[in-house]
Amino acid sequence: MKNEIITDPVIKRARRTKKLTRVRKNIFTAASFIMLSALAVVIITPILLTVTNAFMSSSEISSNYGQVFSNLTTKEGSTYIAETVNLKIIPDTVVFDQFLTILIKSPTYIIKFWNSLMYCVPIVVFQLVVALGAAYGFARFEGGLRSIVFFVYIILMLMPYQVTLVPNFIVADMLGILNTRWAIILPGVFSPFAVFILTRFMRRIPHSLIEAAKLDGAGEWRIFRHICVPMSSSIVYSCAILIFIDYWNMVEQPLIMLNDPETHPLSVFLSNLNTADTGIAFAAATVYMIVPMLMFLYSEDYLVEGISYSGGIK
Repeated sequence: MKNEIITDPVIKRARRTKKLTRVRKNIFTAASFIMLSALAVVIITPILLTVTNAFMSSSEISSNYGQVFSNLTTKEGSTYIAETVNLKIIPDTVVFDQFLTILIKSPTYIIKFWNSLMYCVPIVVFQLVVALGAAYGFARFEGGLRSIVFFVYIILMLMPYQVTLVPNFIVADMLGILNTRWAIILPGVFSPFAVFILTRFMRRIPHSLIEAAKLDGAGEWRIFRHICVPMSSSIVYSCAILIFIDYWNMVEQPLIMLNDPETHPLSVFLSNLNTADTGIAFAAATVYMIVPMLMFLYSEDYLVEGISYSGGIK
């Protein structure tokens, strides 16, 4: 009886503590959900406005957004919009004139679209080829020179592209490839990003697998081709997605390296669209987003798996 009297308050206290912990957890979960939902709305709203406004008629777009460009006032050196902009999500009339213009009537958009693919696809493919070979070398071979070179790779990766833009310009000029497509492709092929990611992964491949392959008579090429590359497939897919999206959205490189507007990619073309063609800009931006979105949706599982594998081997 004495033990029950002593234990009973302890049990009640433990239950109260557990209940309080559960309430705090629920409050934290609800608050996190509300904050993340608000953040998601803020991020998605511009994309939603771009897609829905692409289906508006020119007159409706002009009535809603024309004042953005026509009612600008300057005060103390700064420019302001004089009237409130009418942000409209659902169009009164759904039209496809803008899409017909950029996809059929005007060949400029298609040319710029293929320019972007001609830059992105070789960069993605050959950067991964170079990165796989370099990562295997960094992961398999020891030595002071290897550590120094890998440290230089890390430093280059940490630098923003604007820092290396001038050296790239000078080197391209010295090689005689300035104002050609190679001035964009070659620096992208030898970018250190994929090398760093793949090196980290290959260093986590169990050494026992490589030793077993050596006992079976496998050389370095067979180890690389049949063990390291297949096991790194998820990381390769992840790097391919990130590299493609990065160079699909590039703007500074073409503006600095290419003088001929005919060779500019779609990302530069979108930034230079005339403000009078707001509907065309909405439609062009919508089509521009389709390729990276499809690539992400198709490879989402590979991307998630690659990120989860980057911390170690299952």
